[in-house]
Amino acid sequence: MGRPAQAGRPFVRYNGGMDAAAELLQRADAALALPRLGGMARPNGVVIVSERRWAFAGVDGSLREGTMPQPPELLQRLPLARGLVRLWASLAPVLRPGGVAPSRERWLILGAVLAPLGLAFVGGRWSTAGGIALSLLLLFTILRGRALHLHGAEHRAIAAAEERRLVATWNEAARPSRFSPRCGTNFAALALPVTFLADRALPVAPAFWSPVVVLVLSLALTMELWRMVQKSSHRFWHAFLVPGLALQRLTTREPTLGETQVALRAVAAVLQHELR
Repeated sequence: MGRPAQAGRPFVRYNGGMDAAAELLQRADAALALPRLGGMARPNGVVIVSERRWAFAGVDGSLREGTMPQPPELLQRLPLARGLVRLWASLAPVLRPGGVAPSRERWLILGAVLAPLGLAFVGGRWSTAGGIALSLLLLFTILRGRALHLHGAEHRAIAAAEERRLVATWNEAARPSRFSPRCGTNFAALALPVTFLADRALPVAPAFWSPVVVLVLSLALTMELWRMVQKSSHRFWHAFLVPGLALQRLTTREPTLGETQVALRAVAAVLQHELR
């Protein structure tokens, strides 16, 4: 089943859903339109999401599915608010009870996401040290085990859907790029300088709540910039992706065929509902 597993990486195991997934991928390749897909790598599998559905395919052959939250339409259209809503919704498969993360890990990720709000009140060296420690802990939690290879597999599977080469990728006749312009790594690379500049440029009067305002507004501004970069075909805006794409050399590894097929099974599970 493709290239042998690398040292220290066990073979991927599957259940009987392989043939069904390959058949559905063939239908998707022939479809006139497909939904926009996103994803998330886990140490034991890959999450693929559309606006309506999510699916998690595990390296052990397991498959879990669920629905994505649907925020009020007004919030999805309102500038600044729409970015924050979208950012929070993207974490739903991990943070929701019954999602892909165990309870203990779910609370850890939620704490790491919300902790910067608390650290913003501390200020000074303690805030910086705490932020670095939490960032390292979160990275270790998310990227441990086979997550780096599965992260590359996630990108490859989504690119295969966009290029209509799902079947060819399943059979390893095609190998789309493991680097993605829509990866969360790119968003993080944008968020850091935006937050730095906002902290110094925004006309927010000093007050105990101002660090929180700066942080939330920075994330909202980053999401608006992110939307602009994604929609534009101009080279100027694409230059904002360069730091994130460079970071993906650290946050992704070349996946095996088996790992790519794990991600493709999650793609097939989502498209099974979208193509009805």
